[in-house]
Amino acid sequence: MADVRHMRARYRRLLRFALRYMAQAWWFELVLPWIGLAGLAARGRPARLQRIARNFHTLAVERGGLMIKVGQFMSSRLDVLPPEITKELEGLQDEVPPEEFAGIRALAEAELGVPLERAYSFFDPTPLAAASLGQAHRARLTSAAAGETGFAEVVVKVQRPGIESIIDVDLAALRRVAGWLSRVKLVSTHVDLPRLVEEFAQTSLEEIDYLHEAQNAERFAEAFADDERVRVPEIGWERTTRRVLTLQDVTAIKINDLAGLRAAGIDPSAVAAEFATVMFDQLFVDGFFHADPHPGNIFVTPLPAGTRADGRAWALTFVDFGMMGEVPVTLRQGLQQFLIAVASRNGRQLVDSVKDLGVLLPSADTAQLEQAMTELFARFGGMGFADLRQLDERELRGFAVEFSDTMRALPFQLPENFLLIIRAMSLTSGMCSGLDPDFNIWNAIEPYAARLLRDERGGVVRAFAQEAVSIAGVVARLPGRLDDLATRLEDGKIAVETPRLDHRLRRLERTGRRIISAILFAGLLIGGILLRPDDLVFGTVLMVASAPPLLHALFAGMFGRRGPG
Repeated sequence: MADVRHMRARYRRLLRFALRYMAQAWWFELVLPWIGLAGLAARGRPARLQRIARNFHTLAVERGGLMIKVGQFMSSRLDVLPPEITKELEGLQDEVPPEEFAGIRALAEAELGVPLERAYSFFDPTPLAAASLGQAHRARLTSAAAGETGFAEVVVKVQRPGIESIIDVDLAALRRVAGWLSRVKLVSTHVDLPRLVEEFAQTSLEEIDYLHEAQNAERFAEAFADDERVRVPEIGWERTTRRVLTLQDVTAIKINDLAGLRAAGIDPSAVAAEFATVMFDQLFVDGFFHADPHPGNIFVTPLPAGTRADGRAWALTFVDFGMMGEVPVTLRQGLQQFLIAVASRNGRQLVDSVKDLGVLLPSADTAQLEQAMTELFARFGGMGFADLRQLDERELRGFAVEFSDTMRALPFQLPENFLLIIRAMSLTSGMCSGLDPDFNIWNAIEPYAARLLRDERGGVVRAFAQEAVSIAGVVARLPGRLDDLATRLEDGKIAVETPRLDHRLRRLERTGRRIISAILFAGLLIGGILLRPDDLVFGTVLMVASAPPLLHALFAGMFGRRGPG
């Protein structure tokens, strides 16, 4: 009964947290701008986002479970989330308190059916690493077991006791929050949150099945069996169950240990280039990829001289195969086309490939996106991270705001498997820039795309040839002046204004504001009543703030029309 009460309290705590900050976002990002106080909302946004991220960090560490995974995913989203959030959450990659060893011992012995002293000749009670769903301990196989497997030193992963019940509760809370957000048109027209939560749920449930992880490890090893660049630990199947995983100890230099790499005579920039290529191979060629390539899961293993034909005396060793992703053939071909478009700096082809991937809904007007991508390639196409740091911060900020506005205006959705693809690519990009500040993603993509063009698999050559023929046909048919006009339109140098349409839209906007003011009044009042028991100050503020929209709804329009609209 105590466990049931504990789980109910956990569920309510997560929902209260989500409700509180949803209401806060509603107030600052929607209500204040609507009543003309956008500047006030913008001034406090960095501190507000940092405070929310810090509070979620505390919640995740305190509650554990899937909240750690959610925080880890957000910390890797450097592409879409502001630094106030990603910086605050990045500590969640390693900051997870270990489980008491008594609970770990009890679970492991129940799973293996024998005392730890009989299963292993040595088992270190101090964890090597603690993760949100389990933790790892160094151990040594018995002489008999070592003779069968061919290795003695092992790492044993043991699931956290009671984690399955915690995951059930966390998923229930996430589904509830996704349901709330899916009723917001701004959210529902851009992303199918309930479906993303289900994809996240499937991945999380697979991650706590260590038999599934062991099978993933063997499949990954088979994919790179003849590849000198990659190493994979072997599995101790005799000491592996659904909740206990025994695998060869392959601990080496952590990929982000720059001092350790240099001390071993290994160039970090070479590691960055090779790591990017290996990840590209998994995503765009093999279709089976490591979806959690953070520093704790990748080692650089020194090798004896002459081991590799290319002369490099090291290899990349991957561990932890609980979170793996698969890219179907059709999606992989679309990603290949996307990669080629990026490498060729072709804005129109990039937009076409995004549409083919199913990221943009058919109703999307992609003209602005095509223009934005053309400008992106023209201005920043050949620059690495070091070059970008030399640019005027105002220019970067201005372009980022304009580009973000364009992206937010488009109706997009994330196809199946994209959650893991985005995570893998975000972590890869961050890792490579950390290894080499001058790392240029363009230089990494271009030779890889050229290799794809030479590869006949998936019809990539044929598709690219068709694109070249299409472009050649346009050039041949259009006179020079018309072609110049098309180019100017594409670059956004010609704009079309519609004053009458704008006039009508302004009238509709003013009429709609009274209706929305009434809705805001009800929402703010109810939100304040709900939040007041947990947050007296903020709840009271919401209730008081419901007065202006009420007055606007009642009296706006009684004093005649103002302005030209």
